[in-house]
Amino acid sequence: MIDIRLIRKDRAAIEEKLKRKDPSIDLTAVCQLDHQIREIKTRVEQLKAHRNEISQKIGELKRAGKQKEAAAITEEISKSANTIHESDAEVRALEEQFINELAKLPNIPFDTVKVSQDKNENVVIKEYSRRRTFDFPFKNHLELSERCRLFDFKRGAKIAGGGWPVYCGMGARLEWALINYMISIHIKNGFEQWIPPLLVRRETMFNSGQLPKFENQQFKIQDEDFHLYLIPTAEIPLNSLHAEETIAESQLPLKYVAYTPCFRREAGAAGANERGLIRTHQFNKVEMFCFTTPEDSTPMFEKMMASAEEVLQGLGLHYRNMLLVTGDMSFAAANTVDIEVWLPGQNRYYEVSSISNCTDYQARRSNIRYKTKDGKTEFLHTLNGSGLATSRLMVALLENNQNADGSIDIPPVLQAALGGISKIIPEA
Repeated sequence: MIDIRLIRKDRAAIEEKLKRKDPSIDLTAVCQLDHQIREIKTRVEQLKAHRNEISQKIGELKRAGKQKEAAAITEEISKSANTIHESDAEVRALEEQFINELAKLPNIPFDTVKVSQDKNENVVIKEYSRRRTFDFPFKNHLELSERCRLFDFKRGAKIAGGGWPVYCGMGARLEWALINYMISIHIKNGFEQWIPPLLVRRETMFNSGQLPKFENQQFKIQDEDFHLYLIPTAEIPLNSLHAEETIAESQLPLKYVAYTPCFRREAGAAGANERGLIRTHQFNKVEMFCFTTPEDSTPMFEKMMASAEEVLQGLGLHYRNMLLVTGDMSFAAANTVDIEVWLPGQNRYYEVSSISNCTDYQARRSNIRYKTKDGKTEFLHTLNGSGLATSRLMVALLENNQNADGSIDIPPVLQAALGGISKIIPEA
């Protein structure tokens, strides 16, 4: 959530920066509610001060034996108390509206981020290796799966409907090897592994910035016993691990990594080129999440990028890093770089990782602070990054490592986890 003091200080400047992300943003409602609340609170404080004066005067009159005079002004105390009670109730209602309005505002993008609503204007800041060229008619991952029996999309649809893949045989084994390989890289780089719940409370979704804006994109259970959401990413539970806590600066940074399945409703809009694993309702992802001081958040961003890139470099895949424009960044992010791999079967790049610096935006929503060495309490910074999402990464591995005979080479870094298997051979 944005610090309201920034808006109070210079509404025009903050509104202009927020419009870089979403041109429809208007701070009128937030500012009006803020003004109303502050005005009523000032009036209530004046009433309370006046009530205290009267109470003190009543006490003095009673001690002086002037009971009639004391009784005469007691009614004034009663009226004042009623007014204060009503005003307090009005403030609570207005504050709820105010928080809802403030929560609809995205994070403020860094000034260094290119201003555009067109994702085609994202900036390439790095490329690693080169696209593979083929001297034979290559196959997409669906065709490779049919020959090597890696996934069963028909049975997945029978079980749960479209967009719910089933991994089988070497597809399942390769996926598991990939997940373990990625976690091992991040642990080596100083991240601590966690296994969070896959279902979370509404407050947990709010804390990360998923609610209220993205309510309709979530899977959830709501009955007489439970009101929970399936996580769209491990970022959501990891962010709330320290909600309502104050962490000593000496403990920072906290670097966490978690593997979870992820659930998203938005997959239903897939086109003809986004079949199979390209866009699904459920996919696997290894997530990095960090809590840092504001001074360390930019260096930490670079470390998270390096850890994600190390995974791809170890797998021998060509990729590029894209600095996202303001309109393509996530709601909670102030700065984001996507890592994209080339998928020959789709003839385009697809994101497999997104690294974001969320500054103090999520920390304010979650009330996570840190105590500085000189005893001050401040909001810390949070960062998140895919390390990586496996579904499209799996597609990249299969399509870029295929051979003319339909076999698929397995990268050396995964072979030990597969019992030394170096190649997936098509079934007869």
